[in-house]
Amino acid sequence: MVKAIRVNEFGGPEVLKWEEVKIGEPKEEEIRVKNKAIGVNFIDVYFRKGNSKAPVPFTPGMEAAGVVTAVGPGVTVIKVGDSVAYAGAPLGSYSEEQILPANVAVPVPPSIDYNVAASVLLKGTTAQMLLRRVFKVEAGHTILVHAAAGGVGSLLCQWGKALGATVIGTVSTEQKAAQATEDGCDHVIISTKEDFVARVNEITGGKGVDVVYDSIGKDTFQGSLSTLKTRGYMVSFGSPSGTPDPLPLSDLSSKSLFLTLPSLLHYNSTREELLQSAAELFENVASGALKARVNHSYPLSEAAQAHADLEARKTSGSIVLLPDN
Repeated sequence: MVKAIRVNEFGGPEVLKWEEVKIGEPKEEEIRVKNKAIGVNFIDVYFRKGNSKAPVPFTPGMEAAGVVTAVGPGVTVIKVGDSVAYAGAPLGSYSEEQILPANVAVPVPPSIDYNVAASVLLKGTTAQMLLRRVFKVEAGHTILVHAAAGGVGSLLCQWGKALGATVIGTVSTEQKAAQATEDGCDHVIISTKEDFVARVNEITGGKGVDVVYDSIGKDTFQGSLSTLKTRGYMVSFGSPSGTPDPLPLSDLSSKSLFLTLPSLLHYNSTREELLQSAAELFENVASGALKARVNHSYPLSEAAQAHADLEARKTSGSIVLLPDN
């Protein structure tokens, strides 16, 4: 038996319960991992609330790093004692130990510690997908990043700057503005004090931006579209403020705009894609091009408090849960 966070009903942070669970031994093509650090992501909140569906009861969480303690039949590329991390499916990382399909685990280089790996893999491979594949950012581009001090936003700003782009970021507070500046934002807009559409128009001289990375949703969606230049890309990858209102296709035609809602599961659908994405991420972290901001850690048993603080926007950068054992 191991301890894990369980969701027995959908609701607020209080539904996250600390319970004993039995996880068994790995089967064909599976591994058992003793988690050293567990990443907290906003999608965990969606699952807890029931916005993203999972049958109750379940153990939430989609990201962790740890040590392999057992391997099932047929596993040849991973061995007991290896340091690995995973991000995405399956659910279940809010646990002291878990069973994983071997093909979702990626090797963690010795230069990357567990807290960093667990905090950066999901957000970092998301950033890699957004910057390198959904819209390939290059020198000379101007990009707009909403929630620039958040986990993904911080990495988008750093990576975008390293690629030679002009980075405009929106944040909610002065403190977060300072972090966004440190992360490479050329222009920071405090959206609680300024109209981001007007400021982007001013910054770009009315030309607009090449791409918007919008992880906020309803509150920023229409404004984001209006900041795009002709043939610009609207990339929507989160909606904590609510689902945007329906958009007539004709609204895209005025500037021949592109609109996409990318899923990491689709972009890393093969093991080769997953390994390439993770390798590029870890290389940039190891070189110092990307700084993983692990600004908050909580005991795994206090996951409810981590969720409450995340939803109240009391956090910046990344959050990790540390197993109590």
